[in-house]
Order: sequence, then structure tokens, then C-alpha cells
Amino acid sequence: MTELPDWTPLDWTAPDALEGRYARLERLSVDLHVEALHAANPIDAAHWKYMPYGPFPEPGVYRLWAVGAAVSSDPLYYAVCGAAGWSGLASYMRVDRTNGVIEIGNIAFSPGLQRTPASTEAVHLMLDHAFTAGFRRVEWKCNAENAPSRRAAERLGFTYEGTFRQHMIVRGQNRDTAWFAIIDSDWPAIRARHVAWLDPSNFDATGKQLTPLRR
Repeated sequence: MTELPDWTPLDWTAPDALEGRYARLERLSVDLHVEALHAANPIDAAHWKYMPYGPFPEPGVYRLWAVGAAVSSDPLYYAVCGAAGWSGLASYMRVDRTNGVIEIGNIAFSPGLQRTPASTEAVHLMLDHAFTAGFRRVEWKCNAENAPSRRAAERLGFTYEGTFRQHMIVRGQNRDTAWFAIIDSDWPAIRARHVAWLDPSNFDATGKQLTPLRR
């Protein structure tokens, strides 16, 4: 058992915005983001299969959901802007200031945002802020059947810690939840890999990566 004599609960307030070279995140605003987010994301159910929200068949439906999401304190929703504009959502959630634990989740990136430097940098910015703010552990959880999310977690440097069977009921279906995490002692090495991957020198003239992001 490791003693933590100097630990005190975090006095943390979520940032209004985070910005890097490729991505900008802003706290979700109904007026500023909803129209663009709706236009960027498919309305078919498959795109939203593993999400607790969506699909949104028209902007008005998206707007009704966003009215509540924009004022939520947990999850704390952010709109994500990449090269094609506002096209994704992500959130800080299950914020535990007492123990220094926070989760990044509710990630819904449009097809145009997925697999781009902006999508990687968006999560990197959230991770970097969390650890700089003093969190000891950042979690990533997903439906155990959600292979793309599991691959994304591992690519970003999260460690798989196990599967909680029959953890939740989502959309009337059982969800086994795969748990991943990065802890503060992991972060410096992972951060260095992120920074190296995000460097412009890692991309050719067409934007294709030269060296993949991996452990």
C-alpha cells in the first residue's frame, strides 16, 4: 500500500476551451455548435449504436437534447472542431475530485473527424489537461462489443483493466463494459508519443502519417 501524505482533494473547474494545432474543444453551446454538429454527423442508428444519446433526425431534435447536455455538470460536454468545422462531441464524466479520477467518454466523432490528427489531438488535450490539473487516473470505458472504441483506447495508450459483465442496460440491451485507464505515472511516456505523432513532420504532403501512434 502506497501512502499519500500530501494528497488533498482537487479543486478543479472544467475549462471552457482547449486548443491545439489541429483541434479546438469548447463547452457545448446550443447556439454555437448544434447546427454544425447535426450537419456533420449521420442520422442513421448505426452511427449512434453504442452511444446513450442520438440519433438526431433533424436539427431541432439535436437542439432539444443539447439544451440539457450544455448545462450538465457531469458529463461535461465539449464540441470538437477539426479541419471540417464543428463535427464531434466528447465529455469529461464521473468526475471524482476526492480520489483524483476522471473519465473521458460520450465520444461521438463524425466520419469526417474520425482517423484524423484532430480526433487524436482532441483526446490528447483532454488527457493533458486532466493530468496537469492533478488527476491521478483517467478512465475510458466502452461497450465490450465496441471494437473501434477498444482499438482507439489502446492506440492512445490506455491500459485494458478488465470487463465488467452485465454492467449496464443501454437502449434495452445488456452492456458488458470494457475498462481502460491511464495513470499519472504512465502519462509522461504516453504524452511524449502523442506529441511526436502530432508533430507536422510526422505527416506527408497528403496528410498521411509516416509513423503510427503505438506503444
